[in-house]
Amino acid sequence: MSTLKDAIAAYEVIKAEKVPADKLAIMNQATVDLVATEIDKQTLKTGDKVPAFSLPNQNNETMSLPESLVVLNFYRGGWCPYCNFELGALQKLVPEFEAAGAKLVAITPETPDNSMDTKEKNELSFDILSDAGNEVAKQFGLVFTLPTEIQSIYNAFGIDVNKHNGDDTFELPIPATYVINSAGETVYHFVNSDYTQRSEPSDVLAAVRALS
Repeated sequence: MSTLKDAIAAYEVIKAEKVPADKLAIMNQATVDLVATEIDKQTLKTGDKVPAFSLPNQNNETMSLPESLVVLNFYRGGWCPYCNFELGALQKLVPEFEAAGAKLVAITPETPDNSMDTKEKNELSFDILSDAGNEVAKQFGLVFTLPTEIQSIYNAFGIDVNKHNGDDTFELPIPATYVINSAGETVYHFVNSDYTQRSEPSDVLAAVRALS
């Protein structure tokens, strides 16, 4: 059975063939630099209490979390191939998450309209919450500013991060996935400042089932 890791590995081969070597080198170095900041050490981790928050979903309906048992996935945006791979892989396990009593929710800094585009494109059945200004992501310690040289490369690729997010900050969350219990405590976390690394959905499901 193909895993998320397999899908990302296959994409990495295609990416290396299509992206100019000079741009790829800059992108890779930016990732190395972000990892070196050790931003992941300041993020919420297993055992931490999660702050209560309310955000609009793709339909502009306000949702309050955490509630009951929640799987929370922070992603950069629908323009990010790695995020789409991850969202699609999570979607495949929605029945299993629900059978285990867990609600799957994604969070992105993108506007509700752009979140709806991502939901429809990936045929997602779960809600996507719009975290304007990355305010909730900041409470989780996940936010960084996209380097100027990467901003230029993304613009050249036709990726307008600020338009997607509805602001001019160039701030993004590093990818993260949490399992939060009914007491509002994190019982599983995956946080990685290398955006090409994602939690394997089967591992997240195992964490959910361990609470049963």
